[in-house]
Amino acid sequence: MISRRSLCLTALGAATLLAGCDKLGFSSASKPSFQGVDLTGAAYARGFSLPDQYGRTRSLDDFKGKVVVVFFGFTQCPDVCPTTLAELAQVKKALGPDGDKVQGVFITVDPERDKPELLKAYLESFDPGFVALRGSPEQLKEVAKEFKVYYAKVPGKTPDSYTMDHTAASFLFDPQGRVRVFSRYGAGTQALMGDIKALLAGQ
Repeated sequence: MISRRSLCLTALGAATLLAGCDKLGFSSASKPSFQGVDLTGAAYARGFSLPDQYGRTRSLDDFKGKVVVVFFGFTQCPDVCPTTLAELAQVKKALGPDGDKVQGVFITVDPERDKPELLKAYLESFDPGFVALRGSPEQLKEVAKEFKVYYAKVPGKTPDSYTMDHTAASFLFDPQGRVRVFSRYGAGTQALMGDIKALLAGQ
């Protein structure tokens, strides 16, 4: 399920931070035009440190030199999550050799059900190179706060049939590990590919 309120708040927060771009070396004259919301200079979404599907603690430093695409979701998501991951896999394939310079990172908002073995199988069905991150409820709360994303359990008919409401968007980091773009769900593969190409080109 998509949290439109959260999407709007995040976009508004991004807009207020653009004035600080020059401090990081991105002048108004050289600042690229992204399809998504430009987060250059944002003081949030600065990174993560969480165990992956193999139990190894991962952070942005592990992916230096790559464009990193971070998405929050859960394996039992019926539409938004599989669509987003499928689009990213499609973009990686379309980029040819440059696809190896793109890293997908999936952070589960449902650690209760998304056990490591399930995450392995789920991510491999899209791209074996994608990384899944699963923290404790406390760790998830902290990283969600850092990224300003919303998530909440929505009760079902039985205790195990609940779903998750969550922010439906991806965060794009440049090869230097700086957050640069907030890509809204539904923007499509061409918009995502354009922004990834711009970041790979050093914009």
